[in-house]
Amino acid sequence: MKQSVTPTDVEVFFDADDIIVSKTDLKGRITYANKVFSDVCGYSEAELIGQPHSIVRHPDMPRCVFKLLWDTLAEGREIFAYVKNMTRRGDYYWVFAHVTPSFDASGRVVGYHSNRRVPARHVVAALAPVYRQLLDVEARHRNAKDGLAASTQHLVDFIKSKNISYDQFVFSL
Repeated sequence: MKQSVTPTDVEVFFDADDIIVSKTDLKGRITYANKVFSDVCGYSEAELIGQPHSIVRHPDMPRCVFKLLWDTLAEGREIFAYVKNMTRRGDYYWVFAHVTPSFDASGRVVGYHSNRRVPARHVVAALAPVYRQLLDVEARHRNAKDGLAASTQHLVDFIKSKNISYDQFVFSL
């Protein structure tokens, strides 16, 4: 279903009391989408179910942020991240995401659950240039694999230079 969507410069906002909720399987395919998610991104629930969560990925998002997210989830840990998403029409919206593994009764990870809230505007302003720099690092490489490795290392070095963990960095903004 993923179709070519051209990004616009139009930002979409949602109410600070609203929470965007989705669940995915282990491969990141959407298994649940609440009405707020559907309303904000412009896809119906039926259109979202079964699609990769990347259906709302904005090209302004560095791939290394998603690598960090997936690596953290693979370790069975939760992660918080600021993400710029794209609507069906190409508009964008920022979220502060809290993503957690979902466990079965035996303690095995069976999927993922994400709650997204309205982010603080000062955080978005602070992160946008960092994300742009990470995208620039990715673009300087001949292939996507090398670009991802370089931007991931750049992100790791950036966080280390602050003498804090990624989680501490996110909550310090």
